[in-house]
Amino acid sequence: MKKAFILIDIQNDYFPGGRFELNQPEAAAQNAKRALDYFRKKGLPVFHVQHINTKAEALFFSADTVGVNINSLVSPLPGERVIIKNTPDSFFNTDLLPLLNELAIEQLVICGMMSHMCVDTTVRSAKRLGFAIELLSDACTTRDLLWENTPVPAELVHTVFMAALQNSFADVKDTMTFIKSDS
Repeated sequence: MKKAFILIDIQNDYFPGGRFELNQPEAAAQNAKRALDYFRKKGLPVFHVQHINTKAEALFFSADTVGVNINSLVSPLPGERVIIKNTPDSFFNTDLLPLLNELAIEQLVICGMMSHMCVDTTVRSAKRLGFAIELLSDACTTRDLLWENTPVPAELVHTVFMAALQNSFADVKDTMTFIKSDS
């Protein structure tokens, strides 16, 4: 089955000093880099998804800011596609699906930021579109949330979303397990 790697929103605003810091983004990005190096070594297609917020009042990912840039740990190389999106869904109003279809891709390996938002939305869309999906849990992260005045720690948010996606939408595994099983 022909596969491609999709890295979602691993952008500077999510890192220390950025406008919307997540929980341990460096650790997630290091795992994303391991998977990225693996895909590059194998010569398999790589797609970087970059969220650019088009709202004037945007809190983060504003165009023409350092924060909107893809983090240097996973910077695209020449020839690797960068998909620009403006919503949580990497497929909505982007050229991602036509590019995947052009390459006859059937399986996606996905990672990125935020687990509960753009990663979740993209995985569910990919499944609806008929792709087989492997989701790299340790190459994703999110942030603390607040529900009805109750803090929900990022680790719990992440765990719940990985559990919700497991089986019905994706084969969720850590990066090293994926690399070992794919070799």
